[in-house]
Amino acid sequence: MANLKEIRNRITSVSSTMQITSAMKMVSAAKLKKAQDAITAMRPYSEKLTELLQNLSATLDNEAGGKFTAQREVSRVLIVAITSNRGLSGAFNSNIIKESKRLTENEYRGKHVDFITVGKKGNDVIRKANNVISNNNSVFDNLNFENAASIADDLVQRFSDGEYDKIVLVYNQFKNAATQIIMAEQFLPLAPMASDVVASNATDYIFEPSKEEIIQTLIPKMLRTQLYKALRDSFAAEHGARMTAMHKATDNATELRNQLKLTYNKARQAAITNEILEIVGGAEALNG
Repeated sequence: MANLKEIRNRITSVSSTMQITSAMKMVSAAKLKKAQDAITAMRPYSEKLTELLQNLSATLDNEAGGKFTAQREVSRVLIVAITSNRGLSGAFNSNIIKESKRLTENEYRGKHVDFITVGKKGNDVIRKANNVISNNNSVFDNLNFENAASIADDLVQRFSDGEYDKIVLVYNQFKNAATQIIMAEQFLPLAPMASDVVASNATDYIFEPSKEEIIQTLIPKMLRTQLYKALRDSFAAEHGARMTAMHKATDNATELRNQLKLTYNKARQAAITNEILEIVGGAEALNG
């Protein structure tokens, strides 16, 4: 059994760790509220805009859709992996890294795959085994629509220039504080809506100007919004994952501290008992 000093040092160390994890939990909980409100407010707009454009695109030929709907034989793929700049968030980052690896080794096996990373944690791992053409670690320092739009415009330019045949976003979608859904979402080319879905969502719109002009104007905005939503989802999911991880860490630290205190009390009681026995034994020896 460890001596009393060692156990006291461990209790102090665990208590310090518990204070840190508890503080991180509270910080993440405060940030989560703001991030959750932002993505909750944005989703209806983003989903309705995407639905409208898919509905319109389904009624036009591929030529009208232009560079955004060009279906080419997939030989070069660009994966945008969205992680975080900081750790201590459970499996949040490792899930994206595993999904990116799965796509590379399965769905896009034998194809040329490059990466654009958003977030330091993903970039540090992915670049060791894959070609990362750029990283955007500073996006989460000031997450706004303008920064997301510049990345989206770069992706559109790479696709329209024929540099890549397919672009995929891999990120954590926020569901609640304890749950994140791993998404592998096609960014370009625009995926057409299934004909049966189009029929069920058919709406009689009056267009001014023409459908083609509206689509060419709105698609870039929709793509910027789609990427911004993915970043917002990931940002909220990160804080939810970190809050949950720190909550579990705090609970574990509390349990460990209680066990150490029990061990310390037992050891202290044993030491006191031994001292009493030694005193009694010494007294009996003197009397004898």
